[in-house]
Amino acid sequence: MKEDSCLHAALICLGMLCYSHAAATERLNHTRPSLHGHHEKGKEGQVLHRSKRGWVWNQFFVIEEYTGPDPVLVGRLHSDIDSGDGNIKYILSGEGAGIIFVIDDKSGNIHATKTLDREERAQYTLTAQAVDRNTNRPLEPPSEFIVKVQDINDNPPEFLHENYHANVPERSNVGTSVIQVTASDADDPTYGNSAKLVYSILEGQPYFSVEAQTGIIRTALPNMDREAKEEYHVVIQAKDMGGHMGGLSGTTKVTITLTDVNDNPPKFPQSVYQMSVSEAAVPGEEVGRVKAKDPDIGENGLVAYSIIDGDGMDMFEITTDYETQEGVVKLKKLLDYETKKSYSLKVEAANVHIDPKFISNGPFKDTVTVKISVEDADEPPVFLKPSYIFEVPENAASGTVVGKVHAKDPDAANSAIRYSIDRHTDLERYFSISAEDGNIKTIKALDREEMAWHNISVFAVEVHKQHQEAKVPVAIKVVDVNDNAPKFAAAYEAFVCENARSNQQFITISADDKDDSANGPRFIFSLPPEIIHNPNFTLRDNRDNTASVLVRREGFSRQKQDLYLLPIVISDGGHPPLSSTNTLTIRVCGCDSNGSLLSCNAEAYILNAGLSTGALIAILACIVILLVIVVLFVTLKRQKKEPLIVFEEEDVRENIITYDDEGGGEEDTEAFDIATLQNPDGINGFIPRKDIKPEYQYMPRPGLRPAPNSVDVDDFINTRIQEADNDPTAPPYDSIQIYGYEGRGSVAGSLSSLESATTDSDLDYDYLQNWGPRFKKLADLYGSKDTFDDDS
Repeated sequence: MKEDSCLHAALICLGMLCYSHAAATERLNHTRPSLHGHHEKGKEGQVLHRSKRGWVWNQFFVIEEYTGPDPVLVGRLHSDIDSGDGNIKYILSGEGAGIIFVIDDKSGNIHATKTLDREERAQYTLTAQAVDRNTNRPLEPPSEFIVKVQDINDNPPEFLHENYHANVPERSNVGTSVIQVTASDADDPTYGNSAKLVYSILEGQPYFSVEAQTGIIRTALPNMDREAKEEYHVVIQAKDMGGHMGGLSGTTKVTITLTDVNDNPPKFPQSVYQMSVSEAAVPGEEVGRVKAKDPDIGENGLVAYSIIDGDGMDMFEITTDYETQEGVVKLKKLLDYETKKSYSLKVEAANVHIDPKFISNGPFKDTVTVKISVEDADEPPVFLKPSYIFEVPENAASGTVVGKVHAKDPDAANSAIRYSIDRHTDLERYFSISAEDGNIKTIKALDREEMAWHNISVFAVEVHKQHQEAKVPVAIKVVDVNDNAPKFAAAYEAFVCENARSNQQFITISADDKDDSANGPRFIFSLPPEIIHNPNFTLRDNRDNTASVLVRREGFSRQKQDLYLLPIVISDGGHPPLSSTNTLTIRVCGCDSNGSLLSCNAEAYILNAGLSTGALIAILACIVILLVIVVLFVTLKRQKKEPLIVFEEEDVRENIITYDDEGGGEEDTEAFDIATLQNPDGINGFIPRKDIKPEYQYMPRPGLRPAPNSVDVDDFINTRIQEADNDPTAPPYDSIQIYGYEGRGSVAGSLSSLESATTDSDLDYDYLQNWGPRFKKLADLYGSKDTFDDDS
């Protein structure tokens, strides 16, 4: 605080000294004319009026940042007309008047009541005026003056950015410009050295330097390597007062990154790579990878791989994976372990982009040896040909050899091969193959006209390794033989007019042969030798596989003969030639004079001779009437058979009752009550019978059948009923109820005579003697008791 007070006091003294000097100068040079001025004569007799200035002042200065206890005296206004009696009043107006600057209206002293900051406002424009205190009449016209705020070094330099980022290529020469940093000082650059800045580097030596006046940062060391250190942190200081002692300062940080250049060639980490691949691998399959390391990045680190030498150049290829910068070795052709077991490649890795500035660091490439071993794989058999084509004549005898296929095991073991035909390709089983030697033979005769080609497939399987198999297509051509005689190309039917002229052609015929064109390119038409001199028709071969039929005589009559059958012999040109006799049907028709067909009906003449057209119509009408009568009679007869009352259709299956016993006693009175007539054992509601025919055969359970000599008929019948009810295979399969028991609860008891031989009867059957000869036998059996006793 003591030092600050002394500083402010010195500044105030300096300001007052400047003000006194300015006032004296103003007083000497500037005068204002008074109200009572005097006259002076010029050289030419003119009267000159010399003005006398009433104000005494100059430009005022105020030291900024004054923090003393009393207001700062800025200056004093004084007019020449001021006699000091207090009648003059000084008024101050303008920027900051009354707030920042106040004036003593009697003495004219101006004071600053607040601390001023030049960086906020460098000067103020004020207006001063002297008026009569009593009347407020202006005594002087108003005048402007400026109060300038005197700068002090109270602002440190500030950089435009707190942090800077810059790049510079590695290996740059010393003095290469990196970036320019700029700082600013809010102090007055026109007054003293408060705003004069000097730059210096605080951190970052010895790699970088900075120009003191411009703030440009430059490289200070040669051959800086990005691969050794990529990023640097530099601190730059800006100090005012020209860098002298007591000046204020500011700092900024600069992050400098070395950008990459291609100054490093690719390098393989090892001299030999070992790889292996199975002989079963397919072309395009990856074998292995190699990688040359390049510390450069981006396009400077891109590496391309190529095979430049080796015995495997034709079998392998290498591509570049630019994501991983690896060389990918791939199979180019199929391998065979039995032929060659290893390969050697010489692979080169070279940079894609080379910087000419660093060409002396080259060469920017490296080579490595890649050794590839082929692994043996269990391969399937291989046929000597990719496909086979054989020929066999049609109608060849069964067992004819068609051809032979051959396959071998490519493995070193050379296993035995077994052959078979894919039966999906020979469903009709025309061929067989010898499993040992691959000979294909016919099983049954072939017909070219049914199938000219047979396409089958043959399997070859290793004997000891059934999963290793190969398949080859075999095409068998059935060679044609002349086994089909030519025939008419169509079902010809010719017409000849009754008035036909001699040698008139009335039809042209052609032939067809199922055999190949080699066995029938030329057809020969002729008549059989026995009718070669046919009196009615003749034949002419047109020598173009057609023939024309001509009329030999004139005058045909439908009444005598309306139909002719003409045999024609057709021969082919095969070896040996075949022929067939075909019959041409020729009808005699009536034609007009122009030869147009009218009618071919031969019966028209016969009907005209006996019956007229009207008679024929009458006969047809009678036939129709008789048919109508028959239809009506049949219809009426069917209607009579229908019932007059149509009953509703109902299911009567459950109403069919079958009795297979001697009677039900009093219970027969309710024979139509189904619930009463049901099996008493089924009253509980469980009846296992189903009204459908079962799909399996029921076997009676052993033990349910009573002994043959059992005298308990009731148990016997119940057992059978239960057995029938539980047997789903026993008929009937509908709802017909069958009762196979005698019934229960009858007052008369059972009518059965099964027990009559062992029990005594109280009944008298003598009355049977009176019933006639038909009951004589019963009377003898069941007569009086005395009779039985006599017999015994």
